[in-house]
Amino acid sequence: MPHALILSAGVLALLGCAVLSIGIGSGELSFARALRLLWSPEQGYDSTLVHSMRLPRTVLGIAAGAALAIAGALMQALTRNPLADPGIFGVNAGASATVVAAISTFGLTGFTAYVWFGFLGAAIASVATFLLGTRARFAATPMRLALAGTAVNAALTAFTNGFVYFDNTSFAQYRSWVIGSLNVPNATSAWQAVPFVAAGLLIALALVKPLNALALGEDTGSALGSKVRLTRIVGMGAIVLLCGATTAAVGPIAFVGLAVPHLVRYVTGPDYRLLIPYCLVFAPVLLLAADIAGRILLSGGEIQVAIMTALFGGPVFVLLARRRKLAQL
Repeated sequence: MPHALILSAGVLALLGCAVLSIGIGSGELSFARALRLLWSPEQGYDSTLVHSMRLPRTVLGIAAGAALAIAGALMQALTRNPLADPGIFGVNAGASATVVAAISTFGLTGFTAYVWFGFLGAAIASVATFLLGTRARFAATPMRLALAGTAVNAALTAFTNGFVYFDNTSFAQYRSWVIGSLNVPNATSAWQAVPFVAAGLLIALALVKPLNALALGEDTGSALGSKVRLTRIVGMGAIVLLCGATTAAVGPIAFVGLAVPHLVRYVTGPDYRLLIPYCLVFAPVLLLAADIAGRILLSGGEIQVAIMTALFGGPVFVLLARRRKLAQL
């Protein structure tokens, strides 16, 4: 099937999920009325609910899904490790650690206040993992990177737990944030996260040719004119932007960054000219669908999206991995 047709179907699916995300909720507001209020705002609680909660939540789901999947694809390409993921390699843990430290030390709240700490933590974790897992000539060893990421993730998680244990204020805010939810208390956070995610996505799109060259091996990539070190540095910058902004806004969400690039490779193969656009379209479909399911399954409440992605996405990924080898990087 032509890729243009598949992507078009993905865009239609994304639009459908966006409409369902705005129209479906755990409250009594009907689907038809929610959509009517979206186009014709009125005074009252229902209109405020649609425009101040459901619409920003949908936008954040699209941005977060794309950011996490493309960050995972970049990490897998730059490290040539199929297990590379913002969660496994400690990037999300780094963002979480600095955000919690900022909450505890400075009493900061809200996306605007601590997004910069999210960037700082993501950068520290990325650099630490990469330095611990490399050898001479800036060459990344997949096994060493996986071990380094595990160690960095464990250390930063212990650091975060220390702050949470000794500070009740940090614990109260951390408890609601760490679960990973698109239902952010301040709608402004959703709109403020979008520019940072967009910047990371643009950088990722600009790297598709160097990433394809890098996939052939460092020596071959260099012979083809690819600047391996510059590609890695710029790529890590994109990962910091994508993971830092997303984690600061919605908390850590696992599975998306690991599994979506692999699932997409069954269609695209290792070509990043196709892989990045596919992740950009289909990862938000997955995240929005998981979020919608979480609102439907629990009567009178909702299940956070990070729990839903782990419950449904994890077993599917394991099944695919067992039935067929993962697509080559």
